Amino acid sequence: MEGLHILAEFRVCKCEPSLLKEVATLEQLCLSTCREAGLTVVGWLFHPFGTPEAPAGATGAVILAESHLAIHTWPELDAVTLDLYVCNFSRDNRQAAESAYIRLLQAFHPERADRRDVWRGSVEM
Repeated sequence: MEGLHILAEFRVCKCEPSLLKEVATLEQLCLSTCREAGLTVVGWLFHPFGTPEAPAGATGAVILAESHLAIHTWPELDAVTLDLYVCNFSRDNRQAAESAYIRLLQAFHPERADRRDVWRGSVEM
């Protein structure tokens, strides 16, 4: 149950605009990021905003055996919010979480990244 929960906001993202606007591009990045970090994808759902002719961002969730990644894009603000939680039930997944976070940070290339880490689920009561 113990695990690292990373909460982050990326501001003034210098990535390709399609990454902020197009749900398929965002979905592909999130799924490959989780898998390449060694996390186990068990399901996902992404939802586009706007229209196909005028995409206006996306929101998505990747359900992991280790927990989840939730992400929201704000193309009108060149911003992204994300929530990445990995628990350590069967192994220490902190490095996988760090790897996934760094890949997302590099992909969105923000001028400013605000990150908060929360250690959750201590088994000591």
